[in-house]
Amino acid sequence: MTPDPTRRTVLLATGAAALLVGCGDSGDDEGTSPGQELAKTTDIPVGGGTIFKDEKVVVTQPKEGDFKAFSNICTHQQCPVASVSGGTINCTCHGSKFSIEDGSVRHPPATKALPAKQITVDGDSIRLA
Repeated sequence: MTPDPTRRTVLLATGAAALLVGCGDSGDDEGTSPGQELAKTTDIPVGGGTIFKDEKVVVTQPKEGDFKAFSNICTHQQCPVASVSGGTINCTCHGSKFSIEDGSVRHPPATKALPAKQITVDGDSIRLA
């Protein structure tokens, strides 16, 4: 006959599982993995951009063949940006807009530019650097 687990046994097992989960290291706290392919160059519209929510990055193409990348987290109150249109990266939480060319603020309330992210373009592949 197997004894019923005690409260202490259950708590110890739960704590050990939590420690194992908490000790996992993805190697990156930003949600991105270096070398990871984000998109093909044809996926990013000229004069616009594409938001990659899981990777926490927005990639833009201000001019044909000129690709830029920025954090997709608004510098005003840390909301994820929602769209790219009209030459700006747009946060709908409070109306901030950022340039697709350099991430600078085009419309407040944000006062700081979106931080740049490093990407590489190799052939038709856009990858996180």
